[in-house]
Amino acid sequence: MRETLLDILRCPFCGSRLTLVDNQALVCAHGRIESGVLGCDCCAFPVVAGIPVLIADDTTREAMHQLEADQREQALFTLLGLDDARRVSFQSLMQHPRPTYRDALAILSVDAEADCFLYRFSDPTFVMIEALLMGLGQSGNLDPRPVLDLCGGSGHLTRVLVGLEPAGGVIDADVYFWKLWMARRFTSPLSDAICCDANNPLPFVRDACSLVVLADAFPYIWHKRLLAEEMMRAVGSRGVIVLPHLHSSLGENFSAGMTLTPAGYASLFEPHAPRLFSDEHLFDGVLNQRTVDLTRSASPAEIGTEPSFTLVAGRRDDLFQKYVVRDPREIQGELKVNPLYRIDPQGDTSVLTLTFPTPEYEEEFGACKQYLPSTVTVPGDLTGPIVPGALGPQYDELRRRRVIIDAPPDYC
Repeated sequence: MRETLLDILRCPFCGSRLTLVDNQALVCAHGRIESGVLGCDCCAFPVVAGIPVLIADDTTREAMHQLEADQREQALFTLLGLDDARRVSFQSLMQHPRPTYRDALAILSVDAEADCFLYRFSDPTFVMIEALLMGLGQSGNLDPRPVLDLCGGSGHLTRVLVGLEPAGGVIDADVYFWKLWMARRFTSPLSDAICCDANNPLPFVRDACSLVVLADAFPYIWHKRLLAEEMMRAVGSRGVIVLPHLHSSLGENFSAGMTLTPAGYASLFEPHAPRLFSDEHLFDGVLNQRTVDLTRSASPAEIGTEPSFTLVAGRRDDLFQKYVVRDPREIQGELKVNPLYRIDPQGDTSVLTLTFPTPEYEEEFGACKQYLPSTVTVPGDLTGPIVPGALGPQYDELRRRRVIIDAPPDYC
């Protein structure tokens, strides 16, 4: 973590300033804290692998004591939640010259959420949210304060936010340490990460952030009223709150969570003048018009029984315009065949076949078939490194349709 983050971090419980404890756990270099203990007026928290863990529970305390005993690797294993078998697998993987996100995910994730993470860069929800965030970042909408990806998981949308190059940097905050470790190690290494529980007060001073994004996760938060107030406190009067893909209690959703009505969600953010947008209309605009139209807000009644919608809250009318979705150009990481495709090299070409990991994944994310072709033949052997020029005139279309993705290095 950057040492400068201490200026905006506060204890989520007592609200006092966090300071570095000068003991043998402390490892700092070039303005970053890699390991250490943060103290406040009520308790202490560890910093492991550059991630402050602002949670008070037995696991966190055990990791802090391990740090203080100069057992940094053991502290990491404790926070990653590894049993003996997975610890051996993890150690073996990390000895590999180029471990991948995919291989680490197979060890660290213990449920079906792994499928959602691995294929995240091309799922329909991500496609819509990415376009929305890139639109909001196009015209100087972000002031110099940090951007917060709240409940940001293993960093896929955090990576999008980093690409906007906000002056204050980007913070990925999540309750699961292993997801943040994955983000810092693979998906979004240029961001900061903070492990905290969004059901508690957020560990930031007032007016800390220019933008708070909370994608997909708000329906799973029990203390919604508290979190809404905390998000508004974090952005202050100048900032923006974006909650894409809110599951509605009036529609049908996979893994719906603890849902509210559109009116119920809107009322929580009333002080920040929230506007609601149909996810159907946003997704259609991104695919077919290559635009994100924030001039077409909808009333709760107009959202009706749609399964999900997006809420944008901010007191600046200039935010609510029509944004053009720009075609991908500069490569941020490395070109990869979308992992949803099976690659069959055939002579001088590769035949790519869309292959879903499970029937359940296809049922939930099947809208991706609107832009991912079932089969496509591409020049060259795509099992190795991909060079744009080798794909010929198909290149732009393959990128646009996410058959070829710009993945973080060592993603899959």
